[in-house]
Amino acid sequence: MQSDSIRDSHNLGVHIFDSRTDLGEAAAAATAITIRTLLTTRETVNIVFAAAPSQNEFLAALNRQPLDWDRINAFHMDEYLGLGPEAPQSFGYYLKRHIFDKHPFRSVNLMNGLAADPEAECRRYTALLQAHPTDIVCLGIGENNHLAFNDPPVADFRDPQTVKIVTLDADCRRQQVNDGCFPTLAAVPLQALTITIPALMAGRYLFSMVPGERKARAVANTFDQPVTERYPSTILKQHPAVQLFLDRDSSKLLST
Repeated sequence: MQSDSIRDSHNLGVHIFDSRTDLGEAAAAATAITIRTLLTTRETVNIVFAAAPSQNEFLAALNRQPLDWDRINAFHMDEYLGLGPEAPQSFGYYLKRHIFDKHPFRSVNLMNGLAADPEAECRRYTALLQAHPTDIVCLGIGENNHLAFNDPPVADFRDPQTVKIVTLDADCRRQQVNDGCFPTLAAVPLQALTITIPALMAGRYLFSMVPGERKARAVANTFDQPVTERYPSTILKQHPAVQLFLDRDSSKLLST
């Protein structure tokens, strides 16, 4: 495994690997070290997970880490409205299949995309997050620089909400087709629930796994653009403990 490590002017820790597999292994090892360290001084750790093909290698490697899974409270960061928990495109379903059903977590807390009252579901999930302050966020960066489902039109760095209902922009929905999650743009739901950007940034440690050529422009924007909601991922430059894991394809437009 070969890696180039960079510490950029905004204090982002950046690690570049030759392959997605190497990226996933390194990110899982770093995340596991943080989990174990936290568990030396407390009973449980609270982790928010992203659900996307970009996380496949990371989650596969994290599954192989020896961890006290029964001391981890698990959350996910977004969910489509109108999809049930067994729909293949559901983010809850993805995470259950890739990690949640593989270990005896202390708790697994899923958003309900079929809630009769989505606003009430936002309040329910907000209460869960407030009762379990986030220690670790495992996230990606979208092709349009979104974090979770905070697309540029709805991203708010000072959002007063913890979880909210959003309308997905066309670029975000197109990414879901590009990722092979939906056959056509018309099949992608128009709305979703998402943890907001301030709530994500409240995590003590952020691990961001961003492989693939389609993410290269978003990665470059994260570094090169000013901190602005037009490029939501630029807010990562203001977090004190972010580790960004890239491969050669996703990092190819970086100037450093």
